[in-house]
Amino acid sequence: MIDVLYEDNHLLCVCKPPNLPVQADASGDMDLLTLGKAYLKEKYHKPGNVYLGLVHRLDRPVGGVMVLARTSKAASRLSESIRTHQVDKWYLAVLDGIPAEASGTLTDYLEKDHDTNTVRISDAAHGKRSSLSYELLASHGPRSLVRIHLETGRSHQIRVQFASRGLPLVGDQRYNPHPERMQIALFACRLSFPHPVTKEIVTVEAEPPVSAPWNEFEVRSS
Repeated sequence: MIDVLYEDNHLLCVCKPPNLPVQADASGDMDLLTLGKAYLKEKYHKPGNVYLGLVHRLDRPVGGVMVLARTSKAASRLSESIRTHQVDKWYLAVLDGIPAEASGTLTDYLEKDHDTNTVRISDAAHGKRSSLSYELLASHGPRSLVRIHLETGRSHQIRVQFASRGLPLVGDQRYNPHPERMQIALFACRLSFPHPVTKEIVTVEAEPPVSAPWNEFEVRSS
């Protein structure tokens, strides 16, 4: 079953569950793209193969809002919107720690190690400029809930930028030095973009799971 948030002849916006890969990989596990195609094939009684284009990604452990393209033209235009920074992405995260400032902007140069599939803080000569802004929404004990707006969309960006400041994400098995055995507390809560055909702004939202550590807070996506 796929959680559809919005659809028309050009788009399919869904909420990806945590731990579901966006497309088929070496694990052989079910993936979002396959589920999306099966949904369209069944709903619209389409014979043969169904087109569904992947235009952006979420790390496998991360759940939340994604937009998929139902035509190649929509895929091309959405990809161009992403390239030209016309797509706004918001996330919710639970941090191990509380930021010193209630809001702020984090800017770094991030470099990816493809051999280990990890990302580290680097310099302008070797890394890609990466920037985000955040707002502290609430704190509970040693943890805090933040809403994040991405300026750039680098691999593992949110996880690395906060971890490098001593504020790793709860449940992050890769960048948190003392991770708890729970799902990483990162969720894509809102996506806003120009429709590839009408050019009107489309905004889709979803709420994070009600499990720990989200249930420690009164979560609001917007």
